[in-house]
Amino acid sequence: MKTVAVVGTGAIGTSVALALSRRGLTVHLEDVNATAVRTAEAMGAGSVGAPAERVDLAVIAVPPAHTGPVLGQLQRRGVAHAYTDVAGVKTRPYDDLRLAGADPSSFIGGHPLAGTERLGPLAARADVFEDRPWILTPTARTAQSVLNRALELVSLCAAVPVIMDPLVHDRTVARTSHAPQLISTLMAATLVDATESDLRVAGQGLRNVTGPAGGDPGLWRDVFTANADALADVLDTYAADLGRAVGALRALGHTDGTVRERAEAELDGLLRLGHRGRARVAGAASGAPAAVRLSVAVSGRPGTLARLFGAVGELGGRIEEVRLESAQDPPRGNVSLSVPRTSVADLFRLLRAGGWTPNVVTLPDAPHRATRPAGPGEPVAAEARADEAG
Repeated sequence: MKTVAVVGTGAIGTSVALALSRRGLTVHLEDVNATAVRTAEAMGAGSVGAPAERVDLAVIAVPPAHTGPVLGQLQRRGVAHAYTDVAGVKTRPYDDLRLAGADPSSFIGGHPLAGTERLGPLAARADVFEDRPWILTPTARTAQSVLNRALELVSLCAAVPVIMDPLVHDRTVARTSHAPQLISTLMAATLVDATESDLRVAGQGLRNVTGPAGGDPGLWRDVFTANADALADVLDTYAADLGRAVGALRALGHTDGTVRERAEAELDGLLRLGHRGRARVAGAASGAPAAVRLSVAVSGRPGTLARLFGAVGELGGRIEEVRLESAQDPPRGNVSLSVPRTSVADLFRLLRAGGWTPNVVTLPDAPHRATRPAGPGEPVAAEARADEAG
């Protein structure tokens, strides 16, 4: 990939452009906001103006409500061979694309899980995506070449590709991002009428909870609108638990000792559930298996990467890096991944069933890189390489 168009020069779009320009790509910048796009250009993110000929990839960095219309417009102009976006909601662009009668094969949804509370190009950083997940949401109609371009984009930005179904993505981020944002906002809203003396004694906990509420209200309104049903489902569950907490707190002052004991047990149960959930977020859940890193050589034949990603996903693993040599036809390269230590044998079986043969294992505690053939079911914990058969 040599040429890219970035449409939208806010913090994320400009960060993408900076990362790609740093890697030597030619980047064309577009934005309806003349000040923003000129600022991004002055920062070294690329050059302002539409490309003279079709670029390899167009990255759409506009709010979710505008992603579909902008995508349709770019396709009609023939700006790029492939298109992706960075919006936080993934089903809506596909719906808009279908309603517009545009070509779904050249588009793949994308969502880098990185950013900043600050807005505009001046908040951009070329390294903001490094080692951060970047979700890609191909569908059955996404061309393999488009998936390959998106994977190359993620690699050039030093991010970690994660493949998800668009609907699953929206349900997931409703729980992990959108609901926390709205809950933080509602908590912050209770402080509007707080007295100055109240705020002077506010602790770190309040600052932590209300921190996300500082995000741009207009942007979050668009996100919530585009993902309303999934977000409402998460909040239904949260509201039920909140109701249980309120009921338990009210009952703590009851004159009946049995009622008080039930209320204490209810409150204790909610607190313990929260503690367990927080431990999972922090990666500190007891008994979590150690991760094993592997490298798999693949070709860009249709369906190859999708099959591999599916196999890794079945075992609770994750893709860490994808490097494809697009100059070859079909493209070939390596996929670095990690899986729980306890899933290594199962992964090897799935790789063999999918047409790959694991053939080298690096032992974990060796003083140097000693390699030998992999034994089926062997509990290794370092790096293995599997070359695609055929």
